[in-house]
Amino acid sequence: MNSVTQKPGGKSSAAFAVKRPRRSEVNYCPPYPVGESEDSLETVRVELLLDVKKTNNREVVRMKMEKTFAYRRHEVVCDTPMISDFQARWPALFEVSEINAEFRRITTMPLQSRFLSQIDVLSDKFIKVFKKRGGHIGRRLQNILEPMAQDDVDLVRECIIKGLCVYLNEDPSNLMTEHVATDEGVIQQSIEETTMGIHIIKSRDASDSPEDIGIVLEGQRVLQDLDNCALAAAMLFGLMYTLNLTYPPELKYTFEVFQKLLMELEGNSLSKKVQVLKNRLYE
Repeated sequence: MNSVTQKPGGKSSAAFAVKRPRRSEVNYCPPYPVGESEDSLETVRVELLLDVKKTNNREVVRMKMEKTFAYRRHEVVCDTPMISDFQARWPALFEVSEINAEFRRITTMPLQSRFLSQIDVLSDKFIKVFKKRGGHIGRRLQNILEPMAQDDVDLVRECIIKGLCVYLNEDPSNLMTEHVATDEGVIQQSIEETTMGIHIIKSRDASDSPEDIGIVLEGQRVLQDLDNCALAAAMLFGLMYTLNLTYPPELKYTFEVFQKLLMELEGNSLSKKVQVLKNRLYE
């Protein structure tokens, strides 16, 4: 990563704007494929802009995204572009299948299947820990766990994630924001003011099923029409890696649990708060 080949403009000093991986990124800033250059990979990127508009072209897009992975990572890590600019350059990346693929390229681990299955595996342990919590946080957790009586697996996962935020003394509304679709202007303003989060839009009442679940980054909708909130949380976590984003300070413990307890990436190095939670889960 700090070799001469990684240094922009052939500089002999240490590579600038390139930091060491902090979250088990196996391929944090890999070299270009053998025989490829920045110009050749830029040509492939331009081709991708047309390929994503064609139907039944999934395999071609996948192969070209694989080929341009190192070029894309250099852009993300070294140039730190705005989300809107990066999405315009790499629209194919902002789909569930490609976020899953990119996360695997970076960490060599599956994203969606592991994230959701680990919530299921640990759900009984989480619920047991939540129910033992007393005081004001305990009462909030009781309210969050009430809908789980419906025995809907997607709803159970959503409640676990919200409960996790509350248990760690973080506000779940910083992760998931619900809107009733009565005023599109209000919703759009809220999206524009959101740095990072999941937006849930319901038709008439807060108890209705969502009309749309999407992810917002830097005031831009980058994903829409997701099936459920747990999937949205998995994709948001994947985008943290894909776009080399720092965890938001108001949700740093929640994302640490996602990374180190659910995904088991650098799981041996925990903050005190997350270590206490882990100990209680496995009592």
